[in-house]
Amino acid sequence: MKLKTLLLLLLVALSGCRAGETRTPEDPGGMPYGKWGFAFFTPHALPAVVTFALIIDTGEIVSTYRMLDGTQQDHGVVGAWNNRTGSGGVYFNKAWNPPALMLICWDSIIDKKAYETRIVFPPSLPNTMLTPLGKDRYGETVWYKTLLFGLAPEGKVRIWLQSSDERENVPLEPKRITTLSGDKMDGCKVVPSRIDFNYRIPDGYDQYIKDFIKDKIYPYGNW
Repeated sequence: MKLKTLLLLLLVALSGCRAGETRTPEDPGGMPYGKWGFAFFTPHALPAVVTFALIIDTGEIVSTYRMLDGTQQDHGVVGAWNNRTGSGGVYFNKAWNPPALMLICWDSIIDKKAYETRIVFPPSLPNTMLTPLGKDRYGETVWYKTLLFGLAPEGKVRIWLQSSDERENVPLEPKRITTLSGDKMDGCKVVPSRIDFNYRIPDGYDQYIKDFIKDKIYPYGNW
């Protein structure tokens, strides 16, 4: 499927889908281990919240997600990314086939902005997710079956593949990734923000965030 067709399908699906709706057969199969998962995290003290996600997979199935697993802060990620973040458990963020394109709507608390991130995944990703990595210590087959998304200041997004055992995550370079904000957003304009950026205290940050960013220069790290 061509990129322009994917983008059009994405936007049509976003405008036409009701909350929580997933356009998918009951069990389309496609993965030897069942569903794969995805999770979001942020660096320490630089929080964000994902409000909506949409996936068009390699089987051209469109899945939408409004009830999402929480976006965790990784206290071991300070100043720069590393390859050791865990998923923290995936319960709602699951899909059947490898992703071809993804839309993420998210609110950056640290930036006090809403963002729209569009990702086109590389054609090699399905093969990577369908290739066993060997056996773990319990004799179970190991797979790359989780995608991790790191959300950082200035709307920066990074992606990793996480294996089903305890080895380090592998950075994933998308074919294309675009992040928009403000009036430049398209699909995410219709997704309500979950954050009142000024509800906490006059400057909008909890005390632990203020303590962390004190004397630092925005964007608070190298992402």
